[in-house]
Amino acid sequence: MCGRFALATDKKILAMLYDLDLRADFELRPRYNIAPSQKVLTLRLSPENGEKELNELKWGFVPFWADDPAIGNRMINARAETAAEKPSFRNALKKRRLLVPASGFYEWKSEDGNKQPFFIYRRDEKPFSFAGLWERWDKGSDPLESFTILTTEPNSLLSDLHNRMPVIIRAEDYSAWLNPDAEPNFLQQMMVPFPSEELTFHPVSRMVNKPSNDHPEIIQDISEGKIMD
Repeated sequence: MCGRFALATDKKILAMLYDLDLRADFELRPRYNIAPSQKVLTLRLSPENGEKELNELKWGFVPFWADDPAIGNRMINARAETAAEKPSFRNALKKRRLLVPASGFYEWKSEDGNKQPFFIYRRDEKPFSFAGLWERWDKGSDPLESFTILTTEPNSLLSDLHNRMPVIIRAEDYSAWLNPDAEPNFLQQMMVPFPSEELTFHPVSRMVNKPSNDHPEIIQDISEGKIMD
């Protein structure tokens, strides 16, 4: 699964990543411990005009037919292999796909009776994008827009850490992923494990276990020192 990630990059780099002209007053606050139920920066095609737009959606997918938005707490991830068959996700997979910018994500591995967190990121340390699906829920007093992150089988690098990994879309495929007319078979070709040779990871402090901890020390490599709680 993907249950925590970070986005700490310059807004100019984000603008280049998505080929966007950002407003001068656009602020990109570095976040080192993004957790489910929080508002998260995403990129999608506007439902109004079809143009690319950055906006914040709640992490935790709430299907349009749900009676209680709390269902989103259990739907932070969707399996890429079965999303097209699931009533909760199949329509969103057809027409409401988005990208979730990130600079790295976390997974936990059991070691000596404890769960050790690891930070996973690109070897070149560039930001990248998770594949996601979004939905609009209108049964409350205010509309709620939410999303889920698609996951797939781990690559050989990460298989020892976890049995799933988030789907990472290559930059050259961003337009194809967002295209509402993309064929299902074509989409499936993009929902595959990211190459092992392009990723790396290191152990980090268990401070990441608390979402309220959100500072640069969280992503620091602790392999040369003791584990901080």
